[in-house]
Amino acid sequence: MTFTLPLPSPLKRLIAYYHDGEYFRLLARFALPIALQYLLSSSLNMAAVMMIGQLGETAVAAVGLANQIWFLMNLVVFGVVSGAAMFVAQLWGKKDIPGIRRVLGLTVKLGLGVALFFWFLATFYPASILRLYTTDPAVIEQGGRYLRIVAWSYGLYALSAAYYAALRATGNVRLPLIVSSATLSLNVGLAYPLIFGLERLGLPAMGINGAALATLIARLLECFTVLALVYRNRSVPAAASLRDLIEVDLRFMSTVLKPILPVIANETLWSLGITTYNAIYGRIGTQAVAAINIIGAIEQMAFVLFFGLGQATAILIGHQIGAGELEKAYRYGGRSLGLQGSGALLMGGLAWLFAGSIFQVYKVSPEVIASAQSLLTVMALGFWVKACNHVIIIGILRSGGDTRFSLILDGLVIWLVGVPAAAAGAFLFHLPVQWVYALTLSEEVVKFTAGLWRYFSKRWINDLTQNIVRVDVHPETVHPA
Repeated sequence: MTFTLPLPSPLKRLIAYYHDGEYFRLLARFALPIALQYLLSSSLNMAAVMMIGQLGETAVAAVGLANQIWFLMNLVVFGVVSGAAMFVAQLWGKKDIPGIRRVLGLTVKLGLGVALFFWFLATFYPASILRLYTTDPAVIEQGGRYLRIVAWSYGLYALSAAYYAALRATGNVRLPLIVSSATLSLNVGLAYPLIFGLERLGLPAMGINGAALATLIARLLECFTVLALVYRNRSVPAAASLRDLIEVDLRFMSTVLKPILPVIANETLWSLGITTYNAIYGRIGTQAVAAINIIGAIEQMAFVLFFGLGQATAILIGHQIGAGELEKAYRYGGRSLGLQGSGALLMGGLAWLFAGSIFQVYKVSPEVIASAQSLLTVMALGFWVKACNHVIIIGILRSGGDTRFSLILDGLVIWLVGVPAAAAGAFLFHLPVQWVYALTLSEEVVKFTAGLWRYFSKRWINDLTQNIVRVDVHPETVHPA
C-alpha cells in the first residue's frame, strides 16, 4: 500500500495553469532561435568590448558614448519594426500575405528614413553629440572618428531589421538566426586584425577605427545576404515586391501608422531617457562610463533567454489574436510573465555569483573594477523586474495593439520617475555611480506595478487587422514557416 502526500491547492492550480504542451512547443520553437541569436550577438559584443578594453578606459568610454547615437537609432528603428510586427503577426494569423508585404514596404521606408537622420548627425556633428555626454577631449576625439565610419552602416542595419522582423513575425526564426550569427562572427573576426594590426601582412593597427570598419563591412554583407535569401524564393511572405516597397497609399499608411506611431514615440522617448542616464554617468566621470559599459555587456549576456521569451511571446499572442483566440492569447501572456519573472530571479543570482570573474580581463584602473563590482550587485538585484517589464511591454501589451498605454508606461515613466531620480542622485546628492544606477530602477518598479494591472484588465487585447484597407486580394502561395 502506497501513500502520496496531497499537493496544496495553489500548487495544483499552478501545475494545471502550465499544463499546456502546445504553448511550450510553440514557445520553444520561437524563443530558442531568437535567444540563440541574441546570445551570439551579446557574446560577440562582449568580445568586441573586451578587445577595445585592451586599448584602455578612454577607448572603452569613447566607443561606449559614440554608440549612444547607434543606440538611439537602433531603438527608434526597433520601434518601427516591432510596431509593424504587431500587424504582421496578426495578419499571419489570418494568412493575409499581400497585407504582410504592404506593411513590410511601409516598414522599410520608415526605417531608412530614421537611419538617414542619424547618419546625418553622426557624420556631420559627431563632436557636438559627444559633448552632450562628456567633457573629456580625448574621449570626444576618439569617439568622433569612430562615429564617422560606423554611421555608414545605419541604413544597412535598418533594412536588415525590417526583413528580420517580418520573417520572425511569420514564424521563420531560423533565417535571421543564421544570417545575423554569421555576420556578427565576421564582425568580431575582422575586428581583431583591424584594431591591433597584422605586421606580417603589412596591416597597420587602426585602434577603434578598425572596430568601426569591421562593423561596416559586416553590416554590408548581412544586408546583401538576407535580401538574397528572401528573394531566392518569392513565395516567402517577406518577399515584398518593388511596388510594395515604393508605393505611397495614404489611406493604408494612416491605418497602419495609427497604432505604430505610439510605438515609435515610445522607443524614442525611452531611448532618449537611457541616453540621458549615460550622459549623467558621463558627468560623474570617464571611469564611471567605463564601469557602466562593462556591466552593460554582462547584462546583455544574462538577458539572452529572457529577450527570446519576450519576443516569442509577442509572436504567439499576435498569431492567437489574428486567429480570433483571444482567451488563449491572454493565457499565453500570463504564462510567459510567470516564466520570465522566476527565471530572471535565478539568473540575477547566478550573474552576481559568477560574472565578476571577467573584470580582471579589462586593462582598466582598480577604481573602475571596484565600481563595476558594486554595479554588478545592483544589476543582479534589479534584473527580475527588468525582465518582467520586457515581457509585459514587448511581449504582451504591444503585441495586443495596446500601444498608447505602452507609450505612457515605457516612454513617459522614465522621464517622470527614472531620469529625475538619477539626476538628483548625481548632481544634488553627489552619489557614486552604483547608487545613481540603483535610482534608475525606480522607474522599473513603477512600470511593473502598472503593467501588471493592465495585463489583468484584458484591455490590451485588440485585433489590429480589421481596419486594414486592401487593394489586392489575389491568392498567394504560402511558404511554410
